[in-house]
Amino acid sequence: MIARSRSFEHQPIGEGNVRMLVTAILLVGCAHVGSNFDATSLDWLREGTSKQELQRKLGTPLRVGSDGGLATWTYGYYEYRLFGDSNNKDLVLRFASDGTVKSWTFATTFPEEKKKLDPALQP
Repeated sequence: MIARSRSFEHQPIGEGNVRMLVTAILLVGCAHVGSNFDATSLDWLREGTSKQELQRKLGTPLRVGSDGGLATWTYGYYEYRLFGDSNNKDLVLRFASDGTVKSWTFATTFPEEKKKLDPALQP
């Protein structure tokens, strides 16, 4: 007599298991990297802003680097979607030798932020 393994027998999938599977697929369909920040309310940011003030208001930068000998910090938020558009934004700050902001740039692909930053942009 040949023994049958239960792992090869047909086992119906219960309704609860189907719900869990669908939920897992949907949850995996979207991922975020970095900390989200409101880019339209950076009016306090000026040349001369200290690293301490930046950390107090924005937290720890996602990346730290160098640009032509100047220290740089990058605050970024990246939203990846399995279905639909992925979006991202970056705030890159360059520091003078005294540790204060020398210059900064901001870029975004989030439609609502793009529209607030430049109302002339059409959808």
